[in-house]
Amino acid sequence: MAAPVKFGVGQSVLRKEDDKLIRGKGNYTDDHEPRASMHALVLRSPHAHATFTIDASRARDLPGVGVILTAADVGDLGSLPCLFNFEVDPFTGPPYPILAEGEVRHVGDAVAFVVADTINHARDAIEAIDVNWTPLPAVVGVANAVKPGAPQVWPDQAGNVLFDVPIGDKKATEAAFARAHAVAEISVINPRVITNFMETRAAVAEYDAKRDHLTLTVGSQGSHRLREILCQNVLKMPLEKMRVICPDVGGGFGTKLFPYREYALIAVAARKLRKTVKWTADRADHFVGDAQGRDNVTTARMALAGDGKFLGMDVDLMSDMGAYLSTFGPYIPHGGAGMLPGLYDIEAFHCRVRAVFTNTLPVDAYRGAGRPEAAYVVERLVDACARKLGMTPDAIRRKNFITPKAMPYRTATGKVYDSGDFTAHMKRAMEIADWKEFPKRAKVAKKQGLVRGIGLATYVEVCGTMGEETANVRLGPNGDVTVLIGTQSSGQGHQTAYAQLVAEQFGLAPERVHIFQGDTDMIASGLGTGGSASIPSGGVSVERATRALGRNLREIAAEALETSAGDLEISDGAIRVAGTDRTISFADLAKRPGVDSSRLSASATFSSADGTFPNGTHIAEVEIDPATGIVKIVNYVIVDDFGFTLNPLLLAGQIHGGVMQGIGQALMERAVYDPRDGQLVTGTFMDYALPRAADGPSFVFETHNVPCKTNPLGIKGAGEAGAIGSCPAVVNAIIEGLWREYRIDHIDMPATAERVWIAIREHQRRHSL
Repeated sequence: MAAPVKFGVGQSVLRKEDDKLIRGKGNYTDDHEPRASMHALVLRSPHAHATFTIDASRARDLPGVGVILTAADVGDLGSLPCLFNFEVDPFTGPPYPILAEGEVRHVGDAVAFVVADTINHARDAIEAIDVNWTPLPAVVGVANAVKPGAPQVWPDQAGNVLFDVPIGDKKATEAAFARAHAVAEISVINPRVITNFMETRAAVAEYDAKRDHLTLTVGSQGSHRLREILCQNVLKMPLEKMRVICPDVGGGFGTKLFPYREYALIAVAARKLRKTVKWTADRADHFVGDAQGRDNVTTARMALAGDGKFLGMDVDLMSDMGAYLSTFGPYIPHGGAGMLPGLYDIEAFHCRVRAVFTNTLPVDAYRGAGRPEAAYVVERLVDACARKLGMTPDAIRRKNFITPKAMPYRTATGKVYDSGDFTAHMKRAMEIADWKEFPKRAKVAKKQGLVRGIGLATYVEVCGTMGEETANVRLGPNGDVTVLIGTQSSGQGHQTAYAQLVAEQFGLAPERVHIFQGDTDMIASGLGTGGSASIPSGGVSVERATRALGRNLREIAAEALETSAGDLEISDGAIRVAGTDRTISFADLAKRPGVDSSRLSASATFSSADGTFPNGTHIAEVEIDPATGIVKIVNYVIVDDFGFTLNPLLLAGQIHGGVMQGIGQALMERAVYDPRDGQLVTGTFMDYALPRAADGPSFVFETHNVPCKTNPLGIKGAGEAGAIGSCPAVVNAIIEGLWREYRIDHIDMPATAERVWIAIREHQRRHSL
C-alpha cells in the first residue's frame, strides 16, 4: 500500500488561511474603503404592519446628503425573486419590492435608502425624513395566521396560506394507521432563529462612468448567482456591466447566500451619484433586516405494529414564510419534508405542507435548510414510539433502520440512499458514551439532587445538489498551481481542502497552491456555496481538473525528457522518469519554449443530480437541576458517516461548530415577536441568547465512513450535519431524564431553565392536589 502523500487527502493539514486571519490581516468587505466613499443607511419600519406616506424633501437638503431613494425612485426595478416553484401546481407569490411602497409588512421593512458623505450625515438625514404611519393589525405565528378572521398579510393570499400541498401517499398511510397496534403522536415547535454570523453583511458599489460599469464588493456565499439575480431580475442590466467580488466572508450559514435589497440600492445610488457608495449593517440591521431561519409547527404520528415496526407516518407541517418570499424560502419546508422518513424503513408516508405568511422577517435557508427540522421531528417521534411500546430508544431504531443490504433504498418520498450502516454507527456511539453504565451515573446524580438524562438521535441529510461546479487548474511560471472555482468559502477552509486535492496529485505543499474564488471577472461561472456542496461537487471538479492537468504535464515532460509519458511520475512539484534521477521541475515545464499555454491548464465540471446522504448518531448526556431548571451538557458523542474524510481537522471543526449551533437552538435561541403588535422582542443580544464556549461540552467525534457510491471521491458532505443531529439528541436527553423522574414527556425548544423549571413545578403541582 502506497504511503499517504504529505499534505494530501486524508491528512490533518492545518488551515493555510488561518495565519492572516489570526493576525488581523483578513480582507472583509468592511475593510474595503475606497477613497471618497459615500456612506449609506436604511430607514426601516418601526411597525409590523402599517400604511404610510413619506416625505424626504427636508432630509435631501441637509449637509452632505448625496441621494435619498424611496419607492418612487426605484419603481423601474424588479422585485427580489423567489427561485422556487413546484413543477406541478405552480404558485404565484406576492412581490418582494426593493423599497416598500405605501405599506410595510414587518418590523424592519425598508422604506428609504440614504447616502451621504459621512455616516453621521446619513443618520441626520434618516431622522429628518418625515413618515406618517397608520398602523394596521398584524399577525405573528403560523397557528395564529391560519385562524379564521386573522389579519391578512396579503389581501389576495386567502387565510395567509401561500400553498397547501401533499407529499406521499395518503391512502396507503391511512390504511397503515387502520391496521396499527398503537399510534404515537407528537406536536413540536421548531423555533425561529437568527443567524448572527460574526461579520454582518456589507457592500461597496464602485461605478465607472466611462464604461457604465459597476463593481460590487460584498460578503456573500456566491458571486455569480448574486450577480445574475441582481442584473437579470432586479436592475435589468447586462451581466457584463457588473463585476461582483466576494473577499473574506466571516460566516454565512445560508443567510448570506441570498440577494438583499441593499445590494440593489447601493448599485442604483452609485450610478446616480457616479461615486463609490458603501453600506455596512450594524447588529440592529441584522436582527431586523436579514432572513431568519427555521420556524415550523409540526404534528407527526407513527403507526406501530406490536413488535415496534413502523407501519406508516403522517405529518402536518406549517412553516412560517414571514411577510415576503425570500430566495429559496418555500423550498425549505417542502424540500425538508422529503427527509422526514429519516433512516427508517417506512413504506407508507404522507405529509401536508403549508407555507404561511406572517408579519415578520422572511425565513429562508439556515444551516441545514429543512433537514434539521425534519430530523428533529422524526427523532422526537421515534423516542415517543419507544415510550409508547416500552422499548428502549436504541432497540426501536435497530428494529426499523434501513439495512445495508437494502441499499440503494428508495424512501417513500423518493430519496435514494446509496450507502450506509446505520446500526453500526449507533452501536459505536453507544459504546463511546458508555450507554450501559448510564443508570449508575444517573443514581450518583440523583444523590446530588440532580436529574441525569441521556438521549440519542440518528439523522440523514441530503447534500451536493446545488448543480454543476467547474474548476480550472493552471500551472504558473514559478511552478505553483492556481485553482479557479466558483464556490465561496465563509470559514469552511476551502483554501486548504482544495490545496490537498492538488497535493494528492502533484505533491505540492499548500503554500504553493493558490485558490481563487468570488470574482466574476476572474472566474467564468459558479453556484457559490450552500447545501454542503463545495467539497462533494467542487472537490470532484478540482480533483478531475488536476488529474487532467497532470496528463498534460506528463506529455510536455515526455517531450522534454525524450521518453514515454507512461514512464513518468509526478511528485514534489516535479516530473521524473520512474526509477531514475532524470527530472524536470514544474517551473521549467511552464517556461519551456514553444509550449502551448492551453496545455498548462485544465478544467473539469461535475454535478450530482442524486446528491449524497451523510448520516450519523449523536448522543447527549445532560444534568438537570430541578431547583433552577438549568440544563448542563456533561457528555456529547458523535459518530458520523461522511463517506470519506478529506481533512480530519477541518471536518472536526465543521462538526463542532454545527453542534454548538444546534445546542444553542435546543437550549436558548429563539426569535420572539410580540403577538399584539409584531415587534421583535429579541432584537439585541440583551434578549437573544447565543451559546458560549462554556455552554458546550468537550465533544467526542469519530467517523464510521461507508464510501458514497454516487460521488467519485466517495464523499457525502459534512458542513451542516452537526446542526442536524444535535437538536433532537439534546432534547431527547432532557426528556429522557424528565420522563424517568417526573413522567414529563414533552418540552419544546429552546429548553430554557425557565421552561424546564415550569414543567417540573407543574408536574409537582398536579401531583400534590
